[in-house]
Amino acid sequence: MNSKMKIVVIGGTGLIGTKLVNNLRQRGHEVVAASPSSGVNTFTGEGLAEALTGAQVVVDVANAPQWDDKAVLEFFETAGRNLLAAEAAAGVRHHVALSIVGADRLPASGYLRAKLAQENLIKASKVPFTIVRSTQFFEFVKGIAQSATEGQTVRLSPGMMQPIAAEDVAAALTDVAVAEPVNGTIEIAGPEPIRMDEFVRQFLSATGDARKVNTDVHARYFGAELNDQSLVPGPRAKPRLGATRFVDWLSRSTS
Repeated sequence: MNSKMKIVVIGGTGLIGTKLVNNLRQRGHEVVAASPSSGVNTFTGEGLAEALTGAQVVVDVANAPQWDDKAVLEFFETAGRNLLAAEAAAGVRHHVALSIVGADRLPASGYLRAKLAQENLIKASKVPFTIVRSTQFFEFVKGIAQSATEGQTVRLSPGMMQPIAAEDVAAALTDVAVAEPVNGTIEIAGPEPIRMDEFVRQFLSATGDARKVNTDVHARYFGAELNDQSLVPGPRAKPRLGATRFVDWLSRSTS
């Protein structure tokens, strides 16, 4: 499927979507960056049929606008149903979705339960698909620190992660979007494992932030306690690894 295609990127104006749209355009494809700001809303269905007309591939990298458990589940289920129905009607040949490594291992997290519901809708639909499960992005390190801050301390789990640069996520999605659907799941991760507390500690140090990280095995992440298997690719996953190391990303983003 390497000839010029029409590819619709849902969430095409976000962190990953912007990079993905640029990559696909550089490869010569006709790309629609779809988002509520461009008049395409998967939750209400507005503008979907028009955007998908003539599209061969849809890549869904949209995120929920609200993060409480009930709202996030309703978003991913409703948007997922609307999108897959519109794709089936338009004859889309490949649905690519960005999900999260460990989505099936942390049922205590409402956010991850919602992502799993989204995956299940994709698997049950008639549209050929590839689900790309990614580990957490380097770009989210600041948000992790923020959400765990109490005064001058940051309370974090020592759970193992294998975070990845957003550009490496976009690169993987670019390759998947122009390939044949695998009708299954592939995993992507960064080149090196690091504990969550250490991930944030290095970020605070690099940015001259005076907050101190306190390690707490019971600290929750998206509502769930972590172990060392929670957020890293499974032993048999054979993940595609991004090229960018965290230290290099840190020096680039803090210079």
